Amino acid sequence: MTVSPITGWTREHWAALADRMLLAAREHASPDHARITPPGPPGGYGTAVDGLEGFARTLLLAGFRLAGEHGRDPLDLAGWYARGLDTGTDPASPERWPRPDEHPQAKVEAAALALVLDLTRPWLWDRLDEVARQRVVDYLSPVVGDDTYPRCNWVWFRIVVQTFLRSVGGPWRADDVAADLAAHDSFHRDEGWFADGDERAFDHYCGWALHLYPVLWARMRGAGEWADRAAGDVARLDRFLLDHLRLVGADGSPLVQGRSLVYRFAAAAPFWVGALAGVTSAGPGLLRRAASGVLAHFADRGAPDERGLLTLGWHHEWPALAQSYSGPSSPYWAAKGMLGLALPADHPVWTAVEEPLPVERADETWCAGPPGWVVSGTRADGIVRVVNHGTDHEHVGARVGDSPLYTRLGYSTATAPLLSERAWTSPMDQSVVLLDARGTATHRAGMRTLRVERVGDAVLGASTARVHLLDPVPGRDHGSGRRGVARDLAEITTVSVLKGPWEVRCARVAPLPDAPDALQSAVALRIGGWPLAAEEVEVDPRLVQHQVPAASVRAGGLCSVLVAVRGLDRVGVDTEDDASPLGPRAATPWATGPVAPGGWAVAAIALGGGVAGPPAVDLDHRTLEIHWPDGGRTTADLPL
Repeated sequence: MTVSPITGWTREHWAALADRMLLAAREHASPDHARITPPGPPGGYGTAVDGLEGFARTLLLAGFRLAGEHGRDPLDLAGWYARGLDTGTDPASPERWPRPDEHPQAKVEAAALALVLDLTRPWLWDRLDEVARQRVVDYLSPVVGDDTYPRCNWVWFRIVVQTFLRSVGGPWRADDVAADLAAHDSFHRDEGWFADGDERAFDHYCGWALHLYPVLWARMRGAGEWADRAAGDVARLDRFLLDHLRLVGADGSPLVQGRSLVYRFAAAAPFWVGALAGVTSAGPGLLRRAASGVLAHFADRGAPDERGLLTLGWHHEWPALAQSYSGPSSPYWAAKGMLGLALPADHPVWTAVEEPLPVERADETWCAGPPGWVVSGTRADGIVRVVNHGTDHEHVGARVGDSPLYTRLGYSTATAPLLSERAWTSPMDQSVVLLDARGTATHRAGMRTLRVERVGDAVLGASTARVHLLDPVPGRDHGSGRRGVARDLAEITTVSVLKGPWEVRCARVAPLPDAPDALQSAVALRIGGWPLAAEEVEVDPRLVQHQVPAASVRAGGLCSVLVAVRGLDRVGVDTEDDASPLGPRAATPWATGPVAPGGWAVAAIALGGGVAGPPAVDLDHRTLEIHWPDGGRTTADLPL
C-alpha cells in the first residue's frame, strides 16, 4: 500500500493474476500443447484457428512473465510452450497450426509468436533444437512478400514477423518493411492519434496496436537500420498519453467505444508502453495507477471468471459484444495490457508511488481534435464523457448504417452503447434522427465535422450529416456499420456544448438541395440520451418540478437525464432487454418534436452520479447562451 495507495495493486498482484490465467488456460490445451481452446462455441474461423489464438495470445503473457523474471520460471512456462511450438509448426502433427498462407488469422497470431521468441530468446528460442527452429522459420516465412494484409494495424504483423526472421537468418524483404512503415505513418492524424486504417476508425487500436508495436519492434534484434525511427514514435506516444490518461474513469473503466472490446484490459497497454519507452508526459506512478486501475476494474467485476478464464464479454460473458472474427480464445489479446510484467520489479514503474488520474484531480473539459471528440471528466463521480462529432469508422459521405460502436453521439466510461439488432438498424441511444411513419430512425454515418473547439470553460463540437434510412443487409461484421440500400432524407446539423455532466445539444433539419421532397417521408425529429443498463432501471420523476418536458432514469447509482428545451414536445424512456453488456435491462431517455426545417431543436442531456438542475438555455437567431448550474455562462454562435 505504500506504493499503491489508490488501487492497492502491486506487481505481486499482477503476477499472481497472470499465473492464474496461464494455469487456467493450460486446462484446455491439446495433448502436446499446440492448441488452447477455452470452452464455448467455435469462433467464426473454426476450432483450428481458435486453438492457435489460444496458444499465441497466452504465449504473449507467458513471455512477459519470463522476461520480467529474467528467465526464472517456477511454472515451467518456457518448457510448456516450447513443446507447443514444436508441435504446432510440425506439418505432420494432428495439432499443427493453420499457416499464414492458409488462413489470414494466422498472420495475426504469427506476430505474437515472433514477438515472444525475440523477447525471450535465451529461455525459449535457444532451447529449441535445430529441427524445431527451422520448422518455426518455415511456418513464419510465407508472410514474406505477401501483399494481402489489410491496410490497418495488420501492417505491424508483417513487420514484426519479418524482423524476427531477419534476426535468425530467415527470409525477409526490406521493401515489405519499408512499405508497411510508410502505411503506418499514413495512419497518423495529429496529436499522437492514429486511425486504424484510412477510415475515421478511432478506437482502442490506436493504443493497444498502433502505439504498442512500434515501441516493442524497435527493441527487436532485427530492427537494424530503422532504429532511428524510435524517437519519433515515442514522441507520438508521449503526446497520445496526455489524452489517453484522461479517457480512464476513476473506477478504472476504459472508454466503452470501438470494436474488439472483448480484449478488455488490453486498454492498459499504452501506459506500460509509455513506461517502457520512458515518456516524459506522465510519471511512472501515474502510468501504473492507470494500468492497475484498468486491470482492477475488470478483475473486481468478474473478468477473468471464477475459473480464471476470459470469456467473450465485458465484465461478464456477453457474446453479443464480439465481432464476427471473435472466438473463445480471442479475449486473450487482453495479455497486451499486462506488458508491465515484462519490466523487472525494480523498474521505476513498479517502485514509484501511484498518482491520481486526471479525472480524480479536477473537473476538466477538453478536445481531441483528430477523432472529433469533445470530452468532459467530472471528479465528483469519476466519469469521463465523450461527445462524438468525427468518428464513424467510415469516410465522409459514406451511405451506410451507423455502427453503435463508433457513430453514436456519446460514449463514456460508465455506459455502453446499445448493441441489440434494433440498435444496429434504427439508432435510439445518443442520437439525433428523423423518424419515418414506421418509426424507423435515420443514420448519420459519413457525417462531416464542422468544429471541435474550446468555448470559455466549455467545449463545443459540431457536425453535419446527410441522414438516410437504410434497408440493411443482415449479418454481423467487423464492427463498422451495416451495408445496404440507403435512401437520403435530409441534412441534420448537430451542435454540442459540453460542460460537467451536461451537454446542450442543438439540431437543425434542412431539406436536401438535390432532393427537397425526400424530407416529406420524415414525421418527427428524435433526440436520444445516455443509455443506462443494470439489473433494475427505474424512471426518476424528480425533474417534473422544472416545468419542462423531461425524462430521467436511474440505475446502479447513475442518473441519465434528457430535458426538452426547444422544439421538442414529447419525452419518454425506451427500454430494452439484453441490449447492453453492462446489464440485462437498458433504458434510454428521449424527446421528439415536429420536423421544422431551418429551426433549431434543443435538448439538455446529462449523465452523472448526481445531477443538479438543468442549464438554462437562450437562443436568439443563431446565438446560443447557456447558464450552467454552477453559475458559469457560455455563449456560442450556431452554424448558418
